[in-house]
Amino acid sequence: MCMRKILYVILSMCLMAVSVADLSAQEDRREVRKGNRRFKDGAFGEAGIEYMRALQKDSMSVAANYNLANALYRQEDYEKAKEALGRIKDVAPMTPDAAAYYYNLGSVAIAQQDWQTAVQAFAQSLLVNPGDLDAKENYIYAKKKLQDQQQNQNNQQNDQNQDNQNQDQDQNQDQDQNQDQNQDQNQDQNQDQ
Repeated sequence: MCMRKILYVILSMCLMAVSVADLSAQEDRREVRKGNRRFKDGAFGEAGIEYMRALQKDSMSVAANYNLANALYRQEDYEKAKEALGRIKDVAPMTPDAAAYYYNLGSVAIAQQDWQTAVQAFAQSLLVNPGDLDAKENYIYAKKKLQDQQQNQNNQQNDQNQDNQNQDQDQNQDQDQNQDQNQDQNQDQNQDQ
C-alpha cells in the first residue's frame, strides 16, 4: 500500500509540472495573440511590445520572434528585425513557415541593401515554396542589384588601377626628367671646366 501512495505522489507531481509548463506556454501564446491583434490594427509598436512580453516568458518562441521581426520591419527598424530573425535561424527553417521566414529575411536584407543575403534568402524561400511569385520577383530584383553592385565595384577597382598606373608613369617621367637635367648640368659643368 505504501508503494501505491509513493507512486501516486510521484505521478501527481509530474502532472503538476506538466500543467505549470503548459500554463507558461499558454501565457506566451496569449501575448503573441495580443500582439497579432495590435499588428492587424496597424499598431506595430504596441504589437512589438506584446511580442517582447511573450519573449520574456519564452525567449526561443518562434512565433514571437518572427512576429516581432515583422513589427520591427514595419517600423523600419531593419537591424533589430534582422536580430529577431537571427534568434530563430536554426529552428525556423524546420517549421512549416520556413518559406515565409526566408522571404522576410530577404525583405530585411533588401531594405538594408545587403544584396548577397537577399539573393540567398529568396533562393531558400523558393526552394521551400517554388510557386511564390513575389519571392521570384524579389529574387530577380536582388540578383540584378547584386550584379550591378559587383559591376560598380569592378569599375571602381579598374579606375583605381588605372589611376595607380598613371601615377607610376608620372613618377617615371619625373625621374627621367630629373636624370636628363642632371646630365645636362654635368655636361655644362664639364664644358665650363
